[in-house]
Amino acid sequence: MKRLIVNADDFGLTSGVNQAIVELQGHGVLTSATLMAKASATDDAVQFAIANPSLGVGCHVVLVDGVSVLRPRHELVWLVDPVRTVGTFRPTLGSFLHQLYQERGSLWPFSNRTLEKEIEAEASAQIRLLQSRGLKLTHIDTHKHTHMFPRALRPVLRAARGAGIRAVRNPFEPAWSVRATPGAPWLRRAQVQLLRTLQSSFRRIVAEEGFITTDGAIGVLATGTLNSSALASLLNAMPDGTWELVTHPGYNDAALAKVRTRLLASREIEYEALKNASISQGIELIHFGQLR
Repeated sequence: MKRLIVNADDFGLTSGVNQAIVELQGHGVLTSATLMAKASATDDAVQFAIANPSLGVGCHVVLVDGVSVLRPRHELVWLVDPVRTVGTFRPTLGSFLHQLYQERGSLWPFSNRTLEKEIEAEASAQIRLLQSRGLKLTHIDTHKHTHMFPRALRPVLRAARGAGIRAVRNPFEPAWSVRATPGAPWLRRAQVQLLRTLQSSFRRIVAEEGFITTDGAIGVLATGTLNSSALASLLNAMPDGTWELVTHPGYNDAALAKVRTRLLASREIEYEALKNASISQGIELIHFGQLR
């Protein structure tokens, strides 16, 4: 049996991203979206999600390149960037990982456990903020897939479990999907292959924490290059199992141009690919709330 979750990330990022998600859900191809708790168009995204309960909605937990829900300098110290605007996270995944995995001498007051506690607290605040708006969240994932790293994964899962959520994205791309992805830059291909070494730890921790997930994520390697031919290649190659197609559709408008992102023109390309996608009769479309 082939089961597929078609998920759009960054719900709430801009009005153009929201519009694309709304339209694709109306076309019947998009089954899931993950919503940012504190972004410029979050309010509109929440209203649409409540009005369309058939769309599975998760929390897109932001720990990098975004704005915190908790108060900086009071509830967050190490997770936020000390040199940027108050309340903003570090701008890149690399800077986040440097902070997460750096070692300090015994005289330094910071410890990795301190940062992990802040991650759990901030993730919990983002999840509960969306739930307080009336949303029944189906799952969690993270911006830039920060939860693929064990020291971030456990606190994020603890936050989700405390809010009654037991499903999480498996962010690792399977070998068959990597082979079926044409046109991806060699550097990104190497990064995806290298990060797959974390997959066994991810599966072990997810099982220990009592969560469910998919067999893997497809479209991660194709982020930025997911056009119609790449999508068709992935869907044609998909074997039996439960998979998540990770997408980033949107309209490239003035609001998106102000966002720090490498995904500008590619969002409209992904939108068109999804809008025109031909989903085989043998593929059952589901969302995370329907995982078994």
